[in-house]
Amino acid sequence: MEISALADLLDVQDLDLQIDRLLARRSGLPELAAYRRTQEQLDDLSERMQSAAAELRQIELDTDKADGELEMLEAKLTEHETRLFAGGMSGRETEHMRLEVQSLHGQKSASEERVLALLERLDAARQVVADLTSEQNTLETEKGELESAITEQWRSIDAELARKEERKVEAMAPLPEDLIALYERLRTTKEGVGVGRLDDGICGGCHMRLSPAEQIQVRDSEPPRCVHCRRILVP
Repeated sequence: MEISALADLLDVQDLDLQIDRLLARRSGLPELAAYRRTQEQLDDLSERMQSAAAELRQIELDTDKADGELEMLEAKLTEHETRLFAGGMSGRETEHMRLEVQSLHGQKSASEERVLALLERLDAARQVVADLTSEQNTLETEKGELESAITEQWRSIDAELARKEERKVEAMAPLPEDLIALYERLRTTKEGVGVGRLDDGICGGCHMRLSPAEQIQVRDSEPPRCVHCRRILVP
C-alpha cells in the first residue's frame, strides 16, 4: 500500500478527532447542564404548584361554604331575636326562644371563628401560589436565556462540524474503500483512534515501542498494523 494513502488516512484521523472534540463540546456545554437543572426545577415546581393550587381551591370552597353557613345562622338568629323581642309568646315559649337565641349566638361565634381561620389559611395559600408562580416565571426566563445561548453555540459548532465533515469527505476520496472500512472499524474499538504514525519505533496509537523485528513485521504487513494494538500504522 502506498505511503501517500496512509498519510492521507492520518489527515482523516486528524479531522475525525477534531469532529469528536466538536461533538463532545456540543453535548457538554455548561449551559446544557444548567438547562437540564432548570427543567428539573420546573418539573418539581409544576408538581408543587398543582398541589398548592388544589389546596387553594379546597380552602376557597370551604370558605364559601362557611360563609354561607354563617349567613344562614345570622338570618336565623335575626328571625329568632325579632320573634323574641316582639313578645306575644307564652313564658315557656319565650324561655325556649331565649335558649335558642343563646345557642345561635354560640354557633354564630364559632362559625365566625371558623371563617376567620379559613380566611387566614386562604391568604396563606394564595401567597404560596403567588410565590410559586413568581419562582416559575423566574425559572422560565432563565430557561429561555439558556435556550438562546445553547442555540447560538450549537449554530456555531454545527457550522464548524459541517466544514470538517466536508473536508473529511474530500480527504477520504482517494483512499481505498477497504482501508476506510478497516479504519472505521478500528475507530469504534480503539477510543476513536484507528491509525497512528510509527515514529522512532513507537506506535502513535498505543505509544508502545516496537522492537526492530516488530517494525519489520509492521512494514511487511498490508496494511501496516501495530503488533500490540492492531491500529493502522504509517511508517
